[in-house]
Amino acid sequence: MASDRTLARLVGRPVAAFLRVEAAGGILLLIAAVTALVWANSAWSEAYEQLWTTEFTLRLGTFELSEDLRHWVNDALMALFFFVVGLEIKYELTCGELRDPRSAAVPIVAAFGGMAVPAAIYTAFNFGGAGAHGWGIPMATDIAFALGVLAVLGRRIPSSARVFLLTLAIVDDIGAISVIALFYTDELSLPWLGLALLGLLAVIALRRVRVWSLYVYILLGLFVWVATFQSGVHATIAGVVLGLLTPAEPLLDQEQARAYARESVPDRLGPEELRRYRFLLGESVSMAERLERALHPWSSYVVLPIFALANAGIDLRGGVLGEAVTSSVTVGVVAGLVLGKTLGVSLTAWIVVRLGWGRLPTGVSWLTMLGLAMVAGIGFTVSLFITGLAFGPGAAIADEAKVGVLAASVIAASLGALFLIFAGKRKN
Repeated sequence: MASDRTLARLVGRPVAAFLRVEAAGGILLLIAAVTALVWANSAWSEAYEQLWTTEFTLRLGTFELSEDLRHWVNDALMALFFFVVGLEIKYELTCGELRDPRSAAVPIVAAFGGMAVPAAIYTAFNFGGAGAHGWGIPMATDIAFALGVLAVLGRRIPSSARVFLLTLAIVDDIGAISVIALFYTDELSLPWLGLALLGLLAVIALRRVRVWSLYVYILLGLFVWVATFQSGVHATIAGVVLGLLTPAEPLLDQEQARAYARESVPDRLGPEELRRYRFLLGESVSMAERLERALHPWSSYVVLPIFALANAGIDLRGGVLGEAVTSSVTVGVVAGLVLGKTLGVSLTAWIVVRLGWGRLPTGVSWLTMLGLAMVAGIGFTVSLFITGLAFGPGAAIADEAKVGVLAASVIAASLGALFLIFAGKRKN
């Protein structure tokens, strides 16, 4: 990477610079979604379906897990994504915006409004119909795409607006995760659920006795995931819970670590001394922060693009697009994400400020707030995820919902970006 070789100059360093840009995750997600759409509507569409419906089996003795590749992506890879979400939630609760109730009041309450109003609008279009079970689809905000829009706009947006949207999206994720756990879970297997709970209790017990070996927790995490998967509760919930259980406080504060290091400086550094200093330095940063930093690139640049590639491939031929335009499911999703998010987020934020329960972030006007509410209508990842849970993969009604999610996300991103640019010009 640091050399003058052609590969480093023309590929390595440009790619590394791109991945450091905040919008990179959203750009890769968009590329994967467009690729899936083009592939599913090309002459090679059968190869697309054959790939993602290929069975893949893990067998250990008499125990085996057998799912197609799309389910492995949705159940296993997305557990890693939700684990990172759990880490972000834990950090915000202990060290970030969610720690101070007054400063967090506006985005927290706005997030609940941004979930309730879209669900109500969708239900109004689909009450009593075949699509009624999809009311959770327009509740979600896609963190990667939403923050990607703000990153593209750059200095036109105050930094406090990014923090507001991040907090709102995190609370939104908590709501979406709760909805998945409570309303989109199949039949429960109590023995497997009991084993999953035992695994979580073991994690808590090991934390109490200050066991910090990462390998122990990786094995326990895999056990909890398998038990959750077998219990009927969606396996991604295991990722969230494990993320929330990860310590957000360092084992040693940084001053203590420096003091230990100064007291034990030998005349000559050997392998054992290097190992000890590496431990001291590592434990002065919390496990949640270290894991989030290590796993966030994998989540943003690998897991989410693969998820989009596996789930955004809707075959729009054969009148599917025409049916989607007149479908109450599609209309409900678009209205919920575009109108519902805008109304829900902005109105509840206004009520909270008017009642004196909270205050607008520094430098954020009501016009900017309205633009942020529009951007919150980018549902994509979690909305597509809930679509699969609500209607199952391959169903015609699921395709109608996916068309709605894709259309609404494009509309919300475009309107939100234009409105934020307008708000920035009005402020200047």
